[in-house]
Amino acid sequence: MTTDTIAAPAAIRSHDVEVGDGLTMRVNESGERKPGQPSLLMLHGSGPGVSGLSNWTAMLESLGAKYHCIAPDIIGFGDSSHPDPSPQGYEANRDLRIDKIFTMLDELGVDQVIPLGNSLGGLYTLRMAQLQPERLHSMVLMGSGGAPDLPLLPALGKLVRYYDNHSPEGMGDLLLEFVYDKEAFGPRIAELSHERYTIADREDIRRSHMATFARVGNPPRYSVEELAAIDVRALVIHGRDDAVVPPEASKYIAEHLPNADLYILAKCGHWSQVEQADRFKTLVDNFAAGLI
Repeated sequence: MTTDTIAAPAAIRSHDVEVGDGLTMRVNESGERKPGQPSLLMLHGSGPGVSGLSNWTAMLESLGAKYHCIAPDIIGFGDSSHPDPSPQGYEANRDLRIDKIFTMLDELGVDQVIPLGNSLGGLYTLRMAQLQPERLHSMVLMGSGGAPDLPLLPALGKLVRYYDNHSPEGMGDLLLEFVYDKEAFGPRIAELSHERYTIADREDIRRSHMATFARVGNPPRYSVEELAAIDVRALVIHGRDDAVVPPEASKYIAEHLPNADLYILAKCGHWSQVEQADRFKTLVDNFAAGLI
């Protein structure tokens, strides 16, 4: 088994945190804590080879100038522990992973956070708001799933079934689905796909991916009543041209959360923090500062 990892830029501090049960989480941090200011907790999405750095390096570097930022590899992803045997299905993995996220925050001495949840990270953010709302100053959901009765888009199916076509070309095809402007991002995607393919080739990454999407238990859905009970201020962001999770998912979530603002970004796919990085940073900065 290879042990390829993603190297952190100099401005980002990477280290491992013990979270109990023999598990560790790789934690990437930037910026410094300030009295009375919550930390930004950046939760990555799913997909083969994904990690805290692959989703959040640009935001760690830019937002770290003003905020304390934490972008972990969630358990079962990247260079964090991969349980063996892995919990099977969405709910079992969610419960373990969120428990370890809270433990990681305890170990770091971080009392209150603003989670920025990308896709699967958005689903986990909503669950955190149900379990420990007092830990969440507010929350940002970006391209999050969770809405019932929406069709499975082909790009999400391609992500789930990635190992049916595990190759550099298959990874490149998958990552292109994440952006709107495929011509502009083509060269960058080619570079990312090589890096992500190498990580996805690890046996532990494959095992955890297959376990996450095992057809066991209930699909990730939030009812109107569940959302209405989450009284945490929310910023809901979605790319208008998202081919992985339809914008209707965020419209549903924002409509039923009691205190949510919705921003739909034009000419933007699933990776708004990458494809519309300046706009995303400005929205998060203004939201965290209480300006929107």
